[in-house]
Amino acid sequence: MNIHEYQGKEILRSYGVAVPNGRVAFTVEEAVEAAKELGTKVCVVKAQIHAGGRGKAGGVKVAKSIDEVREYANEILGKTLITHQTGPEGKEVKRLLIEEGCDIKKEYYVGLVLDRATSRVVLMASEEGGTEIEEVAENTPEKIFKEVVDPVVGLTGFQARRIAFNINIPKELVGQAVKFMMSLYTAFVEKDCSIAEINPLVVTGDGKVMALDAKLNFDANALYRQKDIVEYRDLEEEDAKEIEASKYDLSYISLDGNIGCMVNGAGLAMATMDIIKHYSGDPANFLDVGGGATAEKVTEAFKIILSDDKVKGIFVNIFGGIMKCDIIATGVVEAAKQIGLKVPLVVRLEGTNVDLGKQILRESGLNIVAAESMADGAQKIVAQVG
Repeated sequence: MNIHEYQGKEILRSYGVAVPNGRVAFTVEEAVEAAKELGTKVCVVKAQIHAGGRGKAGGVKVAKSIDEVREYANEILGKTLITHQTGPEGKEVKRLLIEEGCDIKKEYYVGLVLDRATSRVVLMASEEGGTEIEEVAENTPEKIFKEVVDPVVGLTGFQARRIAFNINIPKELVGQAVKFMMSLYTAFVEKDCSIAEINPLVVTGDGKVMALDAKLNFDANALYRQKDIVEYRDLEEEDAKEIEASKYDLSYISLDGNIGCMVNGAGLAMATMDIIKHYSGDPANFLDVGGGATAEKVTEAFKIILSDDKVKGIFVNIFGGIMKCDIIATGVVEAAKQIGLKVPLVVRLEGTNVDLGKQILRESGLNIVAAESMADGAQKIVAQVG
């Protein structure tokens, strides 16, 4: 789960992490009022969307007067920002962060991520702040420093100090930087973050170490114990079909193709998308109905797939272990009848109760193409939509 920058800063502030003062605004007038409340000579008007690269796309402006705040707020609100993370369709800006200006002396990068190779949290930092860490990794990898955190001990003071010295934080500010990193780690762990990225971390002219930007992502599996984080969820930033899928505990991700996929098991779902691509088709989604799906769950999954206007055909690929083929078949038939299926449907069933599942499909009276294998199913659906 993602949240906005201003929300991330609210969380960090509660952990003692230094961040600039700011106010969220949903209208131009609110933006002007926020700037007046801050009372600083310089304000920054920042678009709030769930994507990076906002500055390059024109979503971050420095205002030196109230009139400029009004001008920039009017310009950015309602604008569709297209960045390297939004895709070509972009994201519409519906809220702004109005933040006090900052006398930036030097920019750094600090981030906490989970390293799947070691199953440990890793603190990463670089003195090349303000640019994407991927660019730094590609062009100057020697400027990225890492500290692997022992989960029993947590991030230690000496590790934070070593990072601070490695990225050349001014000696007189090392203590501040260490406190900053230790507080960031505490927030990361206690709030079940999957990513905590500060880019840039800045040293100011008056000797402060601050988070000028904040990107926090959260482990969706831990949200049941993070009720305050769930309240930050901005449904307008998410795909409507993915929101609906989450209500039924379905793993669904929208893609750009025209072949809807319904599969049980993440690995089989990935393989199904791969084989569709292999036969020159384009999957419209990733959808894993899980191992314990009911007929109702399958019906809802089918409805979600068909709610995508781009879908010109559907490939159901089920290997029944815990998930029985007759349950899938019943759900598919029920959904097709409820919605009125008008696109080609190819079904490949294998495993528990497969004969019963095939019988249900045959006797449904629906135009369903049976497939004998995954490859056979992929070829048939690609031919049907082609």
